[in-house]
Amino acid sequence: MKIATYNVNSIRSRMHIVLPWLQANRPDFLCMQETKVADDIFPAAEFEKLGYHAVFRGEKQYKGVAIVSKIKPQDVVHGFDSEPADADRMIIARYSDLTIINTYVPQGQEMDSPQFAYKLEWFARFRRYLKKNFQPGQNIIWCGDFNVAPEDMDVHDPKRLLGHVCFNPEIWKAYEEARAFGFTDVLRLHHPGVAGLYTFYDYRVKDSVKRKLGWRVDHILATKSLAAKSKSCTIDLESRLAEKPSDHVIVSAQW
Repeated sequence: MKIATYNVNSIRSRMHIVLPWLQANRPDFLCMQETKVADDIFPAAEFEKLGYHAVFRGEKQYKGVAIVSKIKPQDVVHGFDSEPADADRMIIARYSDLTIINTYVPQGQEMDSPQFAYKLEWFARFRRYLKKNFQPGQNIIWCGDFNVAPEDMDVHDPKRLLGHVCFNPEIWKAYEEARAFGFTDVLRLHHPGVAGLYTFYDYRVKDSVKRKLGWRVDHILATKSLAAKSKSCTIDLESRLAEKPSDHVIVSAQW
């Protein structure tokens, strides 16, 4: 089994990357975030031509999540079971005994802003949702753009960046409390202590990829027993070096 996650930063602007990547790599599942497209014009037919089923929820210009898969999901849930549902930030799909949770966590804007408070509460709501609806012994993969760089090695300049909405003690605590449900960071399982494994390179930073000025904010986590069976987890830097790329890279894990 192979699963991948990719913040596409507009799916219709990245089809020239996504479709060839699917053809070349043939993952069983591809989770996408920030699709930025209303449901009635999501390019589902293009994925169907390649043999993939697509489930999605989004709106024009911002947010949006989708999962494409070789097999049709047996059940799909969009968002939380309380308001605000944030249906365009979380999609949960069940495939037999495997559950995939694809999230696009709020970025937070500024530390003293209502948006950052909402981000902290988002993780708390997610933790409560997990405890209410799942058990740690189940086969669950949680992936997506979490907008959290969990450790110093996950940013290029930890001293200067400390205090950013994606890199500070408050967000680390919120993230770890959610992860404590029973998830293992699959990339760190296979690459412990390795710095420079970044998944986001800001468009606004000149030559950010070449200069290795990145962040690791896109993740693939799995419940412990499932993570233990994984064989690899890799970052596809070529997806960021392509023509008209997203500012994120594709991350994939193999079982």
